Amino acid sequence: MVDSVSYCVDQFFLYVRIGLKKGSSLESNITRLNYNDKEIILIGTAHVSKNSVDEVRETIEKERPDSICIELDQQRFEAINQKDKWSNTDLVQIIKSKRAGFMFVNILLSNYQRKLAEQFGIESGQEMMEGIACAKEYGAELVLADRSIQITFNRIWRGCSFWEKIKVLFSIVLSVVDDEEITEEDLENLKSEDMLTAALSEMGSAFKGVKKYLVDERDQYLAYKIKNAPGDKIVAVLGAAHVPGIKEEIYKEQNIAELELIPPKSNVGKVIGWMIPILLVALIVVTFIFNPSSGWEQAKTWILWTGSLAALGTLLAGGHILSAVTAFVAAPITTLHPLLAAGWFAGMTEAHFRKPKVEDFESLPKDLGSLRGLWRNKVTKVLMVVVFANLGSSLGTWLGGINIIGIFINTFS
Repeated sequence: MVDSVSYCVDQFFLYVRIGLKKGSSLESNITRLNYNDKEIILIGTAHVSKNSVDEVRETIEKERPDSICIELDQQRFEAINQKDKWSNTDLVQIIKSKRAGFMFVNILLSNYQRKLAEQFGIESGQEMMEGIACAKEYGAELVLADRSIQITFNRIWRGCSFWEKIKVLFSIVLSVVDDEEITEEDLENLKSEDMLTAALSEMGSAFKGVKKYLVDERDQYLAYKIKNAPGDKIVAVLGAAHVPGIKEEIYKEQNIAELELIPPKSNVGKVIGWMIPILLVALIVVTFIFNPSSGWEQAKTWILWTGSLAALGTLLAGGHILSAVTAFVAAPITTLHPLLAAGWFAGMTEAHFRKPKVEDFESLPKDLGSLRGLWRNKVTKVLMVVVFANLGSSLGTWLGGINIIGIFINTFS
């Protein structure tokens, strides 16, 4: 489930939230290109369409290519071939490696993909699995042509503005409660070039950074992998949203090493991350020296704002009372250290007292069908405790900081 995220992102941003229009005429989903004596056949698919699955098999049976490229990276390929890997996830390790938020977003996105797949009676990404099966059946070279989803998401997070991140997260949350019905005809319409051009244009306006890292860069990466696949005839199974970009990128040069780099965190962000807690501590120390009672008031203010809001966030996520206590104790300390977070400690406490079982992972598809299920499932509960506790402590940092500054000004005015 978690590794189907790239399918869902394409569908979610391109096909549902922006540019879902009806009435366009259908065009062929097959694109033929020639590059350095190679024949390249692109199959534009919708990731939850039965027609796409049939089209993949029919095209490969007819063309008998030397290589079959699929829009998967190694991680997602292994997830498809190891169905039980998801249920063996170690949530504590996820939290320790600072990937709880990433995993939570993946689950929400995968849930949207699951709802579409159930609506059409098909397994998510089945056209990719069909491409894998055909490669084995006909002895073609299988090429995993997509960039690592971890790299893609890291580039999105590091490269997008704060406001765009908020818009993206808000759109993802909306996907949980979205009940919009999409017909098979809508899916087929969305694969047409006119529709894709309009959708991509709208996406570029609404989510400029996301489009750059999620679509444009992956178009470059996919084009590089496809044109360098072995053999004279290559079939590529791709989400239809990538076809327009790949048609142009095939004839350009790509810097694959640059596309795989994870941008370093901004030095400005690091400086600010350390300067704010240092400044607040300095204000408290100075106030203590000249007026101990006001200094104690600042310390109590900091503990109450950060600890209480972190604990409240934990409780709103449905966390255990001891997880809330952990958040309360940890937040006043972790908020003064940019490399620590109260949610990590609260989440690990939650995972200890309410350790998810295999059945919790297995019931995720059903539980994610409602907001109540989202709060009930132990897997999502642990992840939400991490996220909500961190949000609470962050809010407490700002409110507590404002109060500390106010007390400092009143003390010396």
